[in-house]
Amino acid sequence: MPLIGSMLTATPLPARAAELSAPQAALYSTVSIYPPSATSMTVCYGFVCRRREILTFTPGDRAALAQILAAGHASATAERAATQKAVIWFDRRMGPVIGTNKRVAKADVRALDDKHNFDCWDTTRNTTSLLLVLQEWGLFKFHVVGDPHYRGNPLVLQLPHNTAVLVERATRVEWVVDMWPRGYAQPPDVMPLTQWVKED
Repeated sequence: MPLIGSMLTATPLPARAAELSAPQAALYSTVSIYPPSATSMTVCYGFVCRRREILTFTPGDRAALAQILAAGHASATAERAATQKAVIWFDRRMGPVIGTNKRVAKADVRALDDKHNFDCWDTTRNTTSLLLVLQEWGLFKFHVVGDPHYRGNPLVLQLPHNTAVLVERATRVEWVVDMWPRGYAQPPDVMPLTQWVKED
């Protein structure tokens, strides 16, 4: 019995990429996955994280993402453009591995193809995880990772939708980073949250 106990304590939980806010932490606790660490993240797909794959970042992955983000060090606008490219990198990195290279824009249960797609909960979790890893690596100069946001108003026929968010340090303006409305390897939507909440 003592041997089993010592074996259990010898396997530490993954270190979180950062201290998470309650809304960020809920992204992971609600589907019983670990938050991202500096070395890996759980990739959710199949709608509401019913399918999962661990992305363990290789030295090559880290170098590629560092190079992408380095192109954004001139300004906050440039950093947001670099972040779009980092999300495209993620899509291309994982698509052939999990089959989401067949994914379509705005996928939900009506797509009848959960095994090849992300819903907006999956894209919110995945993008937030990627952003938290980039932040942990010190690759953001002008932004910090914000809390995920929700929109939806049936009175004006606006469907429910969620997104990841970056907050510009200098202005505190919240910017969405939303890959769900775009197909495979297309740039995610990046726009002020105040604009995003009014979109269809």
